[in-house]
Amino acid sequence: MNEILQYLKKNGQKLDIDVAEATGISLTDVRSQLTELATKGKVMTCHLTRYDNKKTLENMSCRISGYIPPAAPGRKSKAQLSVAAKVEAEAEN
Repeated sequence: MNEILQYLKKNGQKLDIDVAEATGISLTDVRSQLTELATKGKVMTCHLTRYDNKKTLENMSCRISGYIPPAAPGRKSKAQLSVAAKVEAEAEN
């Protein structure tokens, strides 16, 4: 389970099939471990149904629970700067 948690922390939100390929764990084991991690509250999961040429694909999308990745380096947009200015103004009042 630690291997799955580390992979999700490093790579963000992924499908269960991507986690299985990257970690080398079978898809059924990944799904059972993700279900167990979700019951413990360590992972958030969402069941997805996709259609590819009339084939139904059932997958799970998963991510670390409560983890917010650090902001990307670089310039900030005007919208982000205006929100930050409003927050600072409210904090002063």
